[in-house]
Amino acid sequence: MRSTTNGNVKGTKTPRVGNKVTVVLGAQWGDEGKGKVVDLLAQDADMVCRCQGGNNAGHTVVVDSVEYDFHLLPSGIINPKVTAFIGNGVVIHLPGLFEEAEKNMRKGKGLEGWENRLIISDRAHIGRLMYLMHVNITHESRLLSVSPPSLGTTKKGIGPVYSAKAARSGLRICDLLADFQEFSERFKHLASQYKSMYPSLEIDVDGELEKLKTYIDRIKSMVRDGVFFMYEALHGPPKKILVEGANAALLDIDFGTYPFVTSSNCTVGGVCTGLGMPPQNVGEVYGVVKAYTTRVGIGAFPAEQNNELGELLQSRGKEVGVTTGRKRRCGWLDLMLIKYAHMINGFTAIALTKLDILDVLPEIKVGVAYKVDGEIIPHFPANQEVLQKVEVQYETLPGWKTDTSAARIFDELPENAQKYVCYIEDHLGVPVKWIGVGKSRESMIQLF
Repeated sequence: MRSTTNGNVKGTKTPRVGNKVTVVLGAQWGDEGKGKVVDLLAQDADMVCRCQGGNNAGHTVVVDSVEYDFHLLPSGIINPKVTAFIGNGVVIHLPGLFEEAEKNMRKGKGLEGWENRLIISDRAHIGRLMYLMHVNITHESRLLSVSPPSLGTTKKGIGPVYSAKAARSGLRICDLLADFQEFSERFKHLASQYKSMYPSLEIDVDGELEKLKTYIDRIKSMVRDGVFFMYEALHGPPKKILVEGANAALLDIDFGTYPFVTSSNCTVGGVCTGLGMPPQNVGEVYGVVKAYTTRVGIGAFPAEQNNELGELLQSRGKEVGVTTGRKRRCGWLDLMLIKYAHMINGFTAIALTKLDILDVLPEIKVGVAYKVDGEIIPHFPANQEVLQKVEVQYETLPGWKTDTSAARIFDELPENAQKYVCYIEDHLGVPVKWIGVGKSRESMIQLF
């Protein structure tokens, strides 16, 4: 309460919070099945947003037996009533955006009218030049039989765009639309910087500028001031707003298994910075957890099973990257890793996916603790060398040796499958809201 000059008491006004966003985030190394959870929630959403990453993400959604692959577009755009928003934290490769839409249009009717339902933040960075640079350097290294230091990335040029952004030399959507002459000068300057760093780099600068110019009219109607657009969505009429995280907690630039990570914040903080919204508008935060663990590319993986079991999980789970086509490494569920992701994100509930892949196993191990040099450690190690030395401590649970793919309610799951779910809930202290037992929408069992 405040006092006015005449001594009267004046009440303070509490600002209205507005609509809250529901966030879906990966809790492991990606490929957990976030697209399926988003697709489920997007059926009654008004708006679906991407806040970080670029076309290095890969989400698969199956609708009416048609499999759609999304890399840059929010996968919730499959709902014809949804407005899709690509926020300022996303790196946009314009040719890739339209190629992705056209490819999915050829598969089915799911993306009809997408151009009228997509909004792009004017502050999002453009990734074309860095993508070409990445492709050129990778190609040159192959020709020279030189292997540049590998971080297991998707080779989409996402890292160089974020590097340019941090160095304040990046190019944004607003720059492309504002003054093409000025944009061209900055593009040429950036290209010349990269050529001085990589003398053999060949880029047709004028040709690339001509290509980018052709996208101006195509995207102009889609582009908005992202902060104002998001503010109006949050403070206008009631809306169901969904945020679709790309990549996952253990790939986060700050909290992931550095340096084998992506170049953006794919934990909950990236939602606020990548959309231009305050934390008070973050509502439910759903962590997507695969019933076992997978990882694409190199880097420490404590629970990896580099053996017949790993091959079985890879084969049964069809563990091949949507974006890269690379086989995923596989291992047991690691709850130390999930607890760490929960510490950062504050999950309000879990979506447990691909439970059916474990159907054939007589027993199932779950990682519950880490030992380093014979001592139990209470945290997830930051240093890669320490993480490589970790000995995972497992609990062994009985399998169920029964096909779960037809289950549609929790009680239809075998008793030991139910116990597996309850064990995960008890260990994490977070409720499991969905259980995935197949690829389709109908295969997601909702518990509450």
